[in-house]
Order: sequence, then structure tokens, then C-alpha cells
Amino acid sequence: MNRFLYSLLLYLALPFVPAKLLWRGIKQPAYRKHWGERFGFYSAPVSKPVVWLHCVSVGETRAAEPLIKTLQQQYPNHQILITHTTPTGRETSEQLFADTVQRVYLPYDLPFAVNHFLRHFKPAIGLLMETELWFNLIAACKKHRIPVLLLNARLSENSAKGYAKLGKLAADGLQSLSAVAAQTAEDFARLQALGANNISVAGNLKFDVRPPADSVDKGLQLRQLFGSERTIFLAASTREGEEKRILEAVKDLEILTVIVPRHPQRFNEVESIIQNAGLTYQRRSNLVGPIDKNIQIVLGDSMGELFAYYAACDFTFIGGSLLKYGGQNLIEAANMGKPILIGKYTYNFADATKNAVRAGAAIQVKSAEELRDRIQYLLHNQQKREKMQQAALRFSEASTGATARMMKLIATYLH
Repeated sequence: MNRFLYSLLLYLALPFVPAKLLWRGIKQPAYRKHWGERFGFYSAPVSKPVVWLHCVSVGETRAAEPLIKTLQQQYPNHQILITHTTPTGRETSEQLFADTVQRVYLPYDLPFAVNHFLRHFKPAIGLLMETELWFNLIAACKKHRIPVLLLNARLSENSAKGYAKLGKLAADGLQSLSAVAAQTAEDFARLQALGANNISVAGNLKFDVRPPADSVDKGLQLRQLFGSERTIFLAASTREGEEKRILEAVKDLEILTVIVPRHPQRFNEVESIIQNAGLTYQRRSNLVGPIDKNIQIVLGDSMGELFAYYAACDFTFIGGSLLKYGGQNLIEAANMGKPILIGKYTYNFADATKNAVRAGAAIQVKSAEELRDRIQYLLHNQQKREKMQQAALRFSEASTGATARMMKLIATYLH
């Protein structure tokens, strides 16, 4: 495929975009806002040179936090602009950075839209987080002599096969990047095979994300509400189809299970799943005092409290890994020194998972049945939990430093 055909296909899809946004807006009303930005029309003022970062959604935004804060410290005369694709990503940046940054939606990868975006903001540099390859955007940046860096870059084996099918389009896009900072040697090799050059291995920014200062205090407060004498198991960032299996795994165990779905639009759906399982439950949003001892499940339907949930629990399962979603971020749990259970589908965090298991910080399970066995094992083995806690902290501490390496790379292009 070449870029002309790629653009043609995007233009053919353009008439269907409003319908898609309206459809997604049924569950998430925020999708009905800021439509102009998605087509390259902006009103945000520009008074300083712009450092632009693209963070698709929640995970990328949280991962970029240490980098963004370091950029603010080292480049105080620049304006930080964060672009997003999802409303939840935008909401996360509001929680983390308030009005200290600008935030807009990145336009669709149509030539007219990306050119409007670049003419309006005139970024001094573009920083794409993880694996965001928008080929018209990258080409337009090259034309306008705007250096673009792909940071915290990761590329699973499946994704690499998908990009390989694009042939010259993917190769040209990667070669038009000024530099690439890969998370692991495996990511380095896959990106290089697709045509990327000027690559380095810089590590994973997510290890540099520090828990909010009040996380432990908030966790202690939650622990008092949940019951300080109870063993608390957290199922974090669960995905569709996993909650039913998790509920089966904890059924009849002397444990309080806290389930925090990955996507907030699924809170009501997960509540129905809990009701159908016949388990007693309490929604976090309705929690004003200590829960009754007969409560078996807490539905974590709050935003921005994941670190507090980690602080409150005794051990955790990382969602998106029991079924074929590729796994969610286990690094936050390790930062909080929590014993980790994780499923077998971890290609989004393959290297981190492998190293966490090797360090003794995590146990990988292959099925819901094995998950139940491991929950029972940790429930009755406090000594093992304590060993895993210490291993998680050592693993987390040994993996930091990506921010400094990426800042050094950025400095070569941002003057």
C-alpha cells in the first residue's frame, strides 16, 4: 500500500465518521464533544513554542506523566500540548495536569486535518507515545521540518505482522521519524525489521510513574471501609468476559474481592454480572461507611483511585490477561509492592511480565481454574505474600530510568 491509496480509503470512510461518533456517544456522551478538533479545527491559543505529545488513551497518558513533568521543569518557556484519541485519555490528563498543559483531540489522519493541526500549533517537536503511526501526520511533520520521536515504543509480534502487510507505507512512515526509543530489545528488533532507523532501547516509562503522594493514606481509608481484618483481593483493569470468570474463581472463598473494570462505561454492565452471579456486593460510589461483613464484592466504579485500590489490597490480579486482550499494566502494582497474579495473554507487557515472574514479584496463571488455585494459595500463605511484596519493590526500583534516557534523546532535537 502507498500513502495515496491509504488517504483515499480514509476519505471514503469519512462520511461514516459522524455516525460512529454518535454511536459511541450513546455509552460515552463525551464522544459527542469537540468534533471540530477531530477534523483539524482548533481555538486553543498558542503563545509559546509548543512541545506536543500524543497520548491515545488512559494508559499512554499515565505512562507519560514523569516525562511531561520533567519537560515542564526543563523547558519552562515551552507550552506542553497533549493530544488524545479517547475521552477517557483526555479526562485522565485533566486529573493529572489540570490547566498546566493544553489538551485537544488529535485530528483524523486526513491530509487537510493534519495540516490544519500543524499550522495552528506549529509544534517545535512531536512525541508519539508507544505505537502511534499515523502516516499522513508523520509525512506532514517531515514536510514542515518538525522532528517526530516515537517514545516508549512497543510492538507486539501480532502488531508487527499487521504493519508488515502495509509494506512501503509502514516503512516510509517509520523512516520519516527522527528517532525511536524502544522499550525492549524485542521491540527494537521488530521495529528495525519494518524499516525504522535511529533506534535505541530506553526502557519503559511506566516504571518511572510514581504513585500519588496521598495513595497510601487513601488506601488506608479504603481499607478501613472494606474491613481491616479481611483479606482483600483486587482484580484491576478487568476486560469484557473476565469478570464472570473472576467471580467464579473467588466464589465461596473467605475473601473480599474488589473488581475495577478497565473502562468506566462498563460499570453498569459489570454490576449486572455480579447480580447474576448471586453475590452480595457494594458499589464504591455508594460507599459512605464501613461495608457489612456479608459483602463479598466491591465494584470499583470510581475514577483516579487505582493506586489507592492497590494500597488497600493484599494481592492483585491484572486484567486483560485472562482472555486475549494482551494484558494491562502490572507495573503500577509492582510500584506499590503488591503480589501480582496475571494471566497468560500478556503480549502488551511481555517483557515486564517475564521479568516480574523471574524476579518473584508475579505468578502467571493459564486459566480461571488456576487463578482460583493461586488465590487460595496466597490467601492462606502470608509469608509468600510478604516475599512477593519485597520482590515487587526490588523489581520496580531496578527498572527505572527511562525518563532520563528519553529526555536526553529529546534534547538533541529540541533547542
